[in-house]
Amino acid sequence: MRITEKIKESPNYKKGSFRNLSATSVMAKDCSWYKIIRDSFNRPKEIRPSGPLPSIKTDIKNLFSEKPVIIWFGHSSYFIHIRGKNILVDPVFSGHASPVPFMVRAFAGTDIYTPDDLPPIDLMILTHNHYDHLDTGTIALLKAKTNAYCTPLGVGASFQKLHVPSITELDWWETERITNDIEVTATPARHFSGRGLKRGGSLWSSFVLNVFGYTLYIGGDSGYDAHFKEIGKKFSGFDLAILECGQYNTSWPFIHMMPEETVQANIDLKAKWLLPVHWGKFALANHPWNEPVARAVKKAAELNVNITTPMIGEPVIINESYPGRAWWNDY
Repeated sequence: MRITEKIKESPNYKKGSFRNLSATSVMAKDCSWYKIIRDSFNRPKEIRPSGPLPSIKTDIKNLFSEKPVIIWFGHSSYFIHIRGKNILVDPVFSGHASPVPFMVRAFAGTDIYTPDDLPPIDLMILTHNHYDHLDTGTIALLKAKTNAYCTPLGVGASFQKLHVPSITELDWWETERITNDIEVTATPARHFSGRGLKRGGSLWSSFVLNVFGYTLYIGGDSGYDAHFKEIGKKFSGFDLAILECGQYNTSWPFIHMMPEETVQANIDLKAKWLLPVHWGKFALANHPWNEPVARAVKKAAELNVNITTPMIGEPVIINESYPGRAWWNDY
């Protein structure tokens, strides 16, 4: 990793590692690596769907909308389009979320999109360097059509060998204007970073995306904490919050949210609509594959929170179309 002057001067970098705002352990106090490894060998069959997942193949290359359109690709990968501008978040098109192809394979039916299906990308946002969010194979395939990249501090080192142009690395609360119509602010998250054995060498982040006057919250990975309320206070509400709701476990309760916490985070952010992600493509935890969205929908109904649950490839259009069919119940 490149230890730049900016990293050394960051208030979030202490004693050779980036830190969360609150004291955060990866594992619960009553947990151990032995328990996590043991549980990994006793995973229930429901962690994967019984058949290929349904999807919609939207013609993204010819898409044009005056309002923001969000196309979810499963897990935490999604595409945002508005008025000819295209933004891609955490793309993983390699069919796996691991350093080797035979581990953490994508569910059947979730890889209907490839880099060839995408138009030129004005901005790629990478929220942190974990393999299920930063896929160097996908970045390499998209390099020729991507104009700019935005990451948290230090994340660019994970793909600098690809010689991509124009990487902007941001610390929390820093803002960058990418074009006249696209502005990005890095905001806190409660998580960790690491590829291989090294942890904390780069920052993890959520982002506030302002595009043509619309404001979207790009959550990345995060456990629940007070930062959601702080972000909600600093910004005047969000048209949509895209928040993780899957891959949780009581063994690691501080670095990922339970689905009910996801709904509360949306309330804290003062977002008009919630799009739950980080589920529906990879099995990184032992819960049933469709439990995250079912729990989030139930809690959203209890708390009167607007929630949209598209299939992979099904457009969400701000102020126009919010798919909500419980399609996961078919499995």
